[in-house]
Amino acid sequence: MDTTVRDHSDRTGTAQGPSGSRLRVLLMLEIHEGSQQRFLDAYESIRDQVARVPGHLRDQLCQSIDDPTQWLITSEWADSDRFLAWVDSPEHQLMVRPLHGCVRGTRSLRYAVARETGTLHPPATGPIPSGGEPRTGAAPALRPPTAAADGIIRCALSFPVEPGSSAEVARILSDYDPPDPHVDETTSLRRTSVFMHGNVVVRAIEIRGDMRAALAHVARQPQVRAAEEALNPYLVEPRDLDDPEGAREFFMRAALAEAFQRTAAHARAGDDRAERKAFLYPVRPGAAESVARILAAHDEEFLADPEGPFAGVSVYLRQDLLVRVVDLRPGAGDDPAVLLGIPAEAAPRIGRLLDEHQADLADEAGLRRLLAACAMTPVTDRHAADVS
Repeated sequence: MDTTVRDHSDRTGTAQGPSGSRLRVLLMLEIHEGSQQRFLDAYESIRDQVARVPGHLRDQLCQSIDDPTQWLITSEWADSDRFLAWVDSPEHQLMVRPLHGCVRGTRSLRYAVARETGTLHPPATGPIPSGGEPRTGAAPALRPPTAAADGIIRCALSFPVEPGSSAEVARILSDYDPPDPHVDETTSLRRTSVFMHGNVVVRAIEIRGDMRAALAHVARQPQVRAAEEALNPYLVEPRDLDDPEGAREFFMRAALAEAFQRTAAHARAGDDRAERKAFLYPVRPGAAESVARILAAHDEEFLADPEGPFAGVSVYLRQDLLVRVVDLRPGAGDDPAVLLGIPAEAAPRIGRLLDEHQADLADEAGLRRLLAACAMTPVTDRHAADVS
């Protein structure tokens, strides 16, 4: 986010950096004494708008531990061109106007991202902290995933493909021979499920052991490499998996943050072969985290029930993309409220957070319409035990 009030930075274009590189913007602000709450209120009033600007990836608001009047907003952008187009626009000036009365001065610095340390993988398990209002624009920070109570690491990737290519993409993703599940003495592939909804692909992956070793092992499999090469022409965002930086950036873009993940408190025989379904929720901009919290609370109750319908549930999100993957035990039934994770008391609230065409959840008919709209098409569901 760049909320420039008085921007003293160079506008000559020399700060744009290498073509196509991501941009990091540092905005240092000094606010008037006694205006902290007014400043925070102003920031809250504009951050969701900024998050919807094309090219915006994420931002963070920080306060100095030495001087409470000194603040820092760091933001990341897909490229400098879109950032500069926005920051020089009349829309930007109107958007940041709420800050004018509480900010004494600003300084904006822009840097092209040249090198980066970190991880390709989704975050550790655990629910989204409760409380607060929806945030948008930035996916929760990606951290190395950790094993759940059953010792399995679960993560998910999602990427868009070109409209009209879904049938061919599904064929590519289902036709190749599965990789050898045995990575080394401590690491193995357990299950990979692929779903599609329109032009959105979601891969849900389960691994026991070392995630990095498992991904490297899969990348070396010739049949996997051939399938990924065949997939490349149909991707909305191009990638080069032979280039380590290109591969890393693809996984960073594709990784979904894990908002919730639990297996049933009382395991039953056959839980590892439970029927897997996935749902893509049509949330309003900025509402994904709020919906994820409601879903998590609902699923927590069912997973604690020894006779509950679910062997496990994972909820993933990135910006306004919200995906829920459920493992259904035999006899789970087809109650749309259960399948969708929407308790009756929460239906009105979730309805307000959904796209207007799916917002009517007043009765079972409305829930069934939403179920039909959310259900992702299964492409493949591969278990380690299926590979000899």
